[in-house]
Amino acid sequence: YRPAQTDGAGPILVFFYGGSWRSGDRDLYRFVGQTFASKGFTVVIPDYRLYPEVRFPTFLRDSAQAVAWVSRHLANESAPASKVVLVGHSAGAHIAALLALDERYLGESGLSTNEIGAVIGLAGPYAFDPLGYRSTKPIFQTAENSRLARPVTFARPGAPPMLLLHGEDDRTVLPRNSEELARLLSEKGSSATYQTLEGIGHIEILLALAAPFQHLAPVADLTIAFIDEQTDRRLVRRASHHRYP
Repeated sequence: YRPAQTDGAGPILVFFYGGSWRSGDRDLYRFVGQTFASKGFTVVIPDYRLYPEVRFPTFLRDSAQAVAWVSRHLANESAPASKVVLVGHSAGAHIAALLALDERYLGESGLSTNEIGAVIGLAGPYAFDPLGYRSTKPIFQTAENSRLARPVTFARPGAPPMLLLHGEDDRTVLPRNSEELARLLSEKGSSATYQTLEGIGHIEILLALAAPFQHLAPVADLTIAFIDEQTDRRLVRRASHHRYP
């Protein structure tokens, strides 16, 4: 998804959809591409293989290959200094965070995590143990250790800056997931911004990116402001947020 008018400069957004690692299709998320393209971003929404066709960590490797392709064919051809920004919702936020924090996946695809400009996670399950739940255990039972499937395990110094948004009313993925990842990243000296959104649940935080529902919460505005703050793009709009010191 490209802006109607662009000079090709600036960060490229890669959006990973959710669906419990079981479902999803890029065609269902055109509204995400349209929203950010209308604000001047180029947006890529890749598919990745899902359970039961694959299990962890194959969908991570699929996603890493997609990011590497974007870096080589879009970001570098249009603006050599531009970086890729990862955005994800739910399981997609889990994928985005692991790609940015566990350096193995992008490394296998010939890309460094230093080439990730920022990460925006919407309602991601960063701290939960996937082997402790009946619904996710079959997907992650191939993990040597469940810690290897948890983004919080890989909180480290020098991680890409992260904006972690979570609805206060989310009962599918509890806000403590975002809070814990932000806290651990901060303790390691990395930049992490965590904000809860009042009256917002697990689906509403994603719907708020669609034009008819943007009144629900300023998800798009917060995301754009954060990207502008972390990259060379001109700051269009600043939004107030809570930042860990």
